[in-house]
Amino acid sequence: MKLVEPQQEHLLKIMSWFSSEQELNLWSGPNFRYPYNLSSFTEDLKLDQLHSFSLVTAENEFCAFGQYYLRLGKCHLGRLIVNPESRGQGIASQLMHRLCDAGLAQLKVKACSLFVLADNEKAIKAYEKFGFAFTDYPEEITLENCLYMVKP
Repeated sequence: MKLVEPQQEHLLKIMSWFSSEQELNLWSGPNFRYPYNLSSFTEDLKLDQLHSFSLVTAENEFCAFGQYYLRLGKCHLGRLIVNPESRGQGIASQLMHRLCDAGLAQLKVKACSLFVLADNEKAIKAYEKFGFAFTDYPEEITLENCLYMVKP
């Protein structure tokens, strides 16, 4: 598997994975428009501002998406998502591994971080399995039920 630049077909596929605003917000965080179209979805992803990648198989099959950027001296992961048909196969771990490796090298930092909503139990389990641990965020988190995790 490898990270590639997200293609329009990848974004359309991701858009099909959400059936409600609640599902979208669980993944996207605040400030993401719903309902969306390709234009608003692409704009809200901030592809021009954040390092954004699709994870594809050797056969070029799209299976996951994620982003990273520098936040408080760490490679901060965001908007991680795995194709619902491929969940439970270790793809989240492969996505995080590749994003962390790329982000740590590019941003020249030594740790990764991410936010997760407290009720997103499946994501929390995947993050903990990958080595992320809960820690206090050094600033106020304005989003309700939002937790901060770090992987050294």
